[in-house]
Amino acid sequence: MFDKRKDNEGDSSALSVQREDPRAAIESATKTSAVIGTKIQIEGNIIGDENLIIEGKVDGTVEVRSKDLTIGPSGQVTANVTARIVKIDGTVKGDITGLEKVTISKTGKVQGNIVAPRVTLEDGAKFKGSIDMDPGEATTHETPRTSLKSPSKPKPVGDQPSDGVSANTATK
Repeated sequence: MFDKRKDNEGDSSALSVQREDPRAAIESATKTSAVIGTKIQIEGNIIGDENLIIEGKVDGTVEVRSKDLTIGPSGQVTANVTARIVKIDGTVKGDITGLEKVTISKTGKVQGNIVAPRVTLEDGAKFKGSIDMDPGEATTHETPRTSLKSPSKPKPVGDQPSDGVSANTATK
Protein backbone atom coordinates (compact mmCIF):
# COMPACT_ATOMS: atom_id res chain seq x y z
CA MET A 1 0.00 0.00 0.00
CA PHE A 2 2.75 2.51 0.89
CA ASP A 3 5.60 0.84 -1.00
CA LYS A 4 7.06 3.38 -3.45
CA ARG A 5 8.62 0.60 -5.53
CA LYS A 6 5.26 -0.59 -6.81
CA ASP A 7 4.31 2.88 -8.03
CA ASN A 8 7.71 3.93 -9.40
CA GLU A 9 9.67 0.76 -10.17
CA GLY A 10 11.94 2.36 -12.76
CA ASP A 11 12.39 5.65 -10.90
CA SER A 12 15.07 5.24 -8.23
CA SER A 13 14.96 8.95 -7.29
CA ALA A 14 11.56 8.49 -5.65
CA LEU A 15 13.12 5.95 -3.29
CA SER A 16 16.01 8.03 -2.02
CA VAL A 17 15.42 10.43 0.82
CA GLN A 18 18.06 13.14 1.13
CA ARG A 19 18.84 14.32 4.65
CA GLU A 20 21.09 17.33 4.82
CA ASP A 21 23.85 17.24 7.40
CA PRO A 22 24.25 20.71 9.02
CA ARG A 23 28.03 20.41 8.74
CA ALA A 24 27.68 19.73 5.03
CA ALA A 25 25.67 22.93 4.62
CA ILE A 26 28.42 24.96 6.34
CA GLU A 27 31.12 23.30 4.26
CA SER A 28 29.10 23.98 1.11
CA ALA A 29 28.77 27.67 2.02
CA THR A 30 32.50 28.04 2.70
CA LYS A 31 33.40 26.31 -0.58
CA THR A 32 31.60 29.05 -2.48
CA SER A 33 32.89 31.86 -0.24
CA ALA A 34 36.23 33.30 0.71
CA VAL A 35 36.83 33.15 4.47
CA ILE A 36 38.95 35.37 6.67
CA GLY A 37 39.57 33.13 9.68
CA THR A 38 39.40 33.99 13.37
CA LYS A 39 43.17 34.32 13.70
CA ILE A 40 43.63 36.54 10.64
CA GLN A 41 44.00 40.33 10.87
CA ILE A 42 43.92 42.48 7.75
CA GLU A 43 44.75 46.17 7.51
CA GLY A 44 43.86 47.64 4.14
CA ASN A 45 41.25 47.42 1.41
CA ILE A 46 39.46 44.24 0.43
CA ILE A 47 37.86 44.35 -3.01
CA GLY A 48 36.46 41.24 -4.62
CA ASP A 49 33.85 39.49 -6.69
CA GLU A 50 33.23 36.52 -4.42
CA ASN A 51 31.05 35.90 -1.37
CA LEU A 52 33.05 36.75 1.74
CA ILE A 53 32.84 35.58 5.35
CA ILE A 54 34.85 37.54 7.91
CA GLU A 55 35.57 35.80 11.22
CA GLY A 56 38.79 37.72 12.00
CA LYS A 57 39.71 41.41 12.22
CA VAL A 58 39.61 43.84 9.30
CA ASP A 59 40.63 47.52 9.35
CA GLY A 60 40.14 49.47 6.11
CA THR A 61 37.42 49.00 3.51
CA VAL A 62 35.51 45.94 2.33
CA GLU A 63 33.85 45.98 -1.09
CA VAL A 64 32.15 42.97 -2.71
CA ARG A 65 29.43 44.81 -4.61
CA SER A 66 27.90 41.94 -6.56
CA LYS A 67 28.23 39.34 -3.79
CA ASP A 68 27.25 38.65 -0.18
CA LEU A 69 29.25 39.63 2.89
CA THR A 70 28.87 37.92 6.26
CA ILE A 71 30.55 39.22 9.39
CA GLY A 72 30.69 36.11 11.58
CA PRO A 73 30.13 36.08 15.36
CA SER A 74 33.86 36.52 16.04
CA GLY A 75 34.34 39.05 13.21
CA GLN A 76 35.52 42.55 14.14
CA VAL A 77 35.41 45.02 11.28
CA THR A 78 36.49 48.65 11.49
CA ALA A 79 35.75 49.65 7.92
CA ASN A 80 33.23 51.04 5.51
CA VAL A 81 31.49 48.05 3.96
CA THR A 82 29.70 47.64 0.61
CA ALA A 83 28.07 44.44 -0.64
CA ARG A 84 24.94 43.17 -2.33
CA ILE A 85 23.69 41.58 0.91
CA VAL A 86 25.36 42.26 4.27
CA LYS A 87 24.71 40.00 7.28
CA ILE A 88 26.28 41.00 10.58
CA ASP A 89 26.67 38.54 13.44
CA GLY A 90 29.82 40.21 14.83
CA THR A 91 30.97 43.81 15.31
CA VAL A 92 31.19 46.58 12.69
CA LYS A 93 32.41 50.14 13.23
CA GLY A 94 31.87 52.02 10.00
CA ASP A 95 29.28 52.81 7.37
CA ILE A 96 27.45 49.93 5.68
CA THR A 97 26.00 49.98 2.18
CA GLY A 98 23.81 47.05 1.21
CA LEU A 99 22.78 47.19 -2.43
CA GLU A 100 19.87 44.82 -1.68
CA LYS A 101 19.70 44.21 2.06
CA VAL A 102 21.43 44.59 5.43
CA THR A 103 20.66 42.28 8.36
CA ILE A 104 21.99 42.71 11.89
CA SER A 105 21.44 39.53 13.88
CA LYS A 106 20.80 39.26 17.61
CA THR A 107 24.57 38.92 18.23
CA GLY A 108 25.46 41.78 15.86
CA LYS A 109 26.80 45.16 16.98
CA VAL A 110 26.99 48.09 14.57
CA GLN A 111 28.24 51.62 15.11
CA GLY A 112 27.76 53.54 11.87
CA ASN A 113 25.28 54.50 9.21
CA ILE A 114 23.38 52.04 7.03
CA VAL A 115 22.20 52.70 3.47
CA ALA A 116 20.10 49.91 1.94
CA PRO A 117 16.64 49.43 0.43
CA ARG A 118 15.85 46.75 3.07
CA VAL A 119 17.19 46.64 6.63
CA THR A 120 16.48 44.02 9.30
CA LEU A 121 17.41 44.42 12.96
CA GLU A 122 16.79 41.20 14.83
CA ASP A 123 15.64 41.26 18.45
CA GLY A 124 18.75 41.84 20.57
CA ALA A 125 20.82 43.52 17.83
CA LYS A 126 22.84 46.55 18.94
CA PHE A 127 22.89 49.53 16.58
CA LYS A 128 24.01 53.15 16.85
CA GLY A 129 23.76 55.33 13.76
CA SER A 130 21.29 56.24 11.06
CA ILE A 131 19.42 54.18 8.49
CA ASP A 132 18.67 55.44 4.98
CA MET A 133 16.28 53.11 3.17
CA ASP A 134 15.78 55.43 0.20
CA PRO A 135 19.32 55.89 -1.20
CA GLY A 136 18.04 57.67 -4.33
CA GLU A 137 16.87 60.56 -2.18
CA ALA A 138 20.17 60.91 -0.29
CA THR A 139 21.14 64.18 -1.97
CA THR A 140 17.86 65.90 -1.11
CA HIS A 141 18.22 64.98 2.56
CA GLU A 142 21.65 66.61 2.91
CA THR A 143 20.42 70.21 2.70
CA PRO A 144 17.87 70.03 5.55
CA ARG A 145 20.36 68.23 7.84
CA THR A 146 22.97 70.94 7.28
CA SER A 147 20.45 73.72 7.86
CA LEU A 148 19.27 72.08 11.09
CA LYS A 149 22.80 71.88 12.48
CA SER A 150 23.68 75.51 11.79
CA PRO A 151 20.57 77.66 11.40
CA SER A 152 21.15 80.86 9.47
CA LYS A 153 21.00 84.03 11.52
CA PRO A 154 20.34 87.49 10.13
CA LYS A 155 23.46 89.62 9.97
CA PRO A 156 23.66 92.59 12.31
CA VAL A 157 23.09 95.95 10.66
CA GLY A 158 26.67 97.05 11.37
CA ASP A 159 28.13 94.30 9.11
CA GLN A 160 26.56 95.66 5.93
CA PRO A 161 28.59 97.92 3.60
CA SER A 162 27.74 101.59 4.03
CA ASP A 163 27.28 102.22 0.28
CA GLY A 164 24.37 99.71 0.08
CA VAL A 165 26.25 97.31 -2.24
CA SER A 166 26.46 93.73 -1.05
CA ALA A 167 29.82 92.28 -0.03
CA ASN A 168 29.76 89.79 -2.91
CA THR A 169 29.49 92.46 -5.61
CA ALA A 170 31.92 94.81 -3.87
CA THR A 171 34.78 92.28 -4.14
CA LYS A 172 34.65 92.00 -7.95
